[in-house]
Amino acid sequence: MKIPKVIAEIGCNHKGDIELAREMIGIAATFAKCDFVKFQKRSNKELLTPEEYNAAHPNPINSFGDTYGAHREYLEFDVEQHRLLQQYCREFGVGYSTSVWDLTSAKQIAGLNPEFIKIPSACNLNFPMLEFLAQEYHGDIHISVGMTTPEEQEQIVQLMEKSHAARRVVLYACTSGYPVPFEQVCLLELQSLQERFGARIKEIGFSGHHLGIAVDIAAVALGASWIERHFTLDRTWKGTDHAASLEPDGLRRLVRDVRAVTLALTLKETPILEIEAPQRRKLKRMQGVHFN
Repeated sequence: MKIPKVIAEIGCNHKGDIELAREMIGIAATFAKCDFVKFQKRSNKELLTPEEYNAAHPNPINSFGDTYGAHREYLEFDVEQHRLLQQYCREFGVGYSTSVWDLTSAKQIAGLNPEFIKIPSACNLNFPMLEFLAQEYHGDIHISVGMTTPEEQEQIVQLMEKSHAARRVVLYACTSGYPVPFEQVCLLELQSLQERFGARIKEIGFSGHHLGIAVDIAAVALGASWIERHFTLDRTWKGTDHAASLEPDGLRRLVRDVRAVTLALTLKETPILEIEAPQRRKLKRMQGVHFN
């Protein structure tokens, strides 16, 4: 029985503070007992036009700088800091990974050789970046497919097949909203991805931006092998992702329930289980005695 892996997506919820990031790694690993923590890596001047870089943040209350570019740079860890984060993860006994938003970041994080690298929904049509990871990086490639059409999803998988990397790919069902109302989570997309791509890739996962943890447990029942949720220490903190994140006890309960539900998703090995035998002898002893 393979128990799904739970990823605590710290992302930029560390507020640009490496010591806070270390604290979050420790809590995710030792209190919540998740399997991986994940960060994000951007080369902001590669991603943004000069106009976007120098513009004001669209929601100033969440900004960590005078411009959007300054805000993004404030939240960005450099490669050596990511190397340090990877070391912290080893110390706490939890896996390290990062979402990469551009080719430069993909090359930098690939140099750290994590077990997997994530492609966020916003970047899954960056084919030069996908080709680089398929050809030059040998770990698994996790790809969210929020705000991506079925035709585009097919293009992504075909690109990976062409580079002989499809068997290292995990596709994540995802709705790109923060937070996402339940009626737009669209969990049955997990079954659609499985039907269309399950025989061509490694696994199917679920990346959620909803509230609570009930949806994630249903995702496990529908076959998700990976569950990814944003993680914060305080949902009221400044920043766009905190409101759709789990706090420590929510993450702990998610990990607990994912593992419990997975253990329950079996058929009976025998018609009467060993745990049932004493109850059967006790409670069914008088039944059927008059049957002819």
